[in-house]
Amino acid sequence: MNPLNPPKRLLMGPGPSMVAPRVYAAMAKPIVGYLDPYCLEIIGDIQQMLRVAFGTKNEFTIPISGTGSAGMEAAIANFTEPGAKFAVFANGFFSDRITEMARRQGGNVVRFEKPWGEVYGDAEAADFIRREKPQVVAYVQAETSTGAFQTGKAICQAAHDAGALVIADCVTSLGGIPVEVDATGIDIAYSCSQKGLSCPPGLSPFTVSPRAWAWLEKRAAPVQSWYLDLRLLDTYFRGRKYHHTISISLLYALREGLALAVEEGMEARWERHRRNHLAFVAAIEKMGLRMHVAEPKNRLWTLQSPRVPAGVDDAKVRKRMLDVDGIEILGGFGQLAGQVFRIGLMGSSSTEENIALVLDSLQKAMQAETVTAGKG
Repeated sequence: MNPLNPPKRLLMGPGPSMVAPRVYAAMAKPIVGYLDPYCLEIIGDIQQMLRVAFGTKNEFTIPISGTGSAGMEAAIANFTEPGAKFAVFANGFFSDRITEMARRQGGNVVRFEKPWGEVYGDAEAADFIRREKPQVVAYVQAETSTGAFQTGKAICQAAHDAGALVIADCVTSLGGIPVEVDATGIDIAYSCSQKGLSCPPGLSPFTVSPRAWAWLEKRAAPVQSWYLDLRLLDTYFRGRKYHHTISISLLYALREGLALAVEEGMEARWERHRRNHLAFVAAIEKMGLRMHVAEPKNRLWTLQSPRVPAGVDDAKVRKRMLDVDGIEILGGFGQLAGQVFRIGLMGSSSTEENIALVLDSLQKAMQAETVTAGKG
């Protein structure tokens, strides 16, 4: 077998983002055992820096073994009891995934549906929760399928008034946009390692408020997932007892990715993402394209979703960008298939140089495909 020789890519899609050299270097370090004092020290570093990134003081803040979808399933499996009402703010692909997971856990799911890309106003969100009186409320803070950002304070306040817990999907916000778990009132939040933190996929940052943990300790029905049972995971992360074999190399990577974020300064990092997002939008609009999320205040800084112009085949454009320039972007899926480009400006990928490269490649690819279509 020949040695591995992956192609060089500029990753400008919705994830993974470009991995920093310091993170790659960390993964080449010698591994230790999962109960080795050095491994436990690394986990401690990760927990401390995750609290900074999440904006929380939650003691239970850990990296779950698995991608962001594992974090999603852990949140839903642990806090959904059979027959309990589970309210979902449904406005994109990942809220639909939350819905399906909650149904599989036996939850009585109710949905407040909006077109993909729209967000919820404070009053209508609160009215929905007051009307339904759920046990759990879930919303997607950063919807990767649409590029929309959902504020959560009104959702959390209304949920707490109703005695409900709040789950927030922060997969595409952590490390690039303020998450502010404590200030917002989020009870359970999860994310991923490969987007705003620019690490390889495989770990899901996860945090639980004291309020939610107290609820979990009183839960009568056993959690259906053994691997993602948070009380069992607690025996490892806080009890220092064997639960499963965590990936040591991925812990090294996440530790260094978080260190880069903390060293940059979270406020400075958020400002970099905001500034680059605005520059991208201005350039896209000069090209004659428009953003799918109409209101600027509702747009993600990390994930851009310009509309595909009429008559343009987005798949052919994306293929040309990959084949000619080695640049990866992705298109829409679900309800937005063929309608939007999804371009990530997150973590190490969010630089002025990369914006220039992806915009130049996108413009040339659209022009080339338009000419080709005209000849056909």
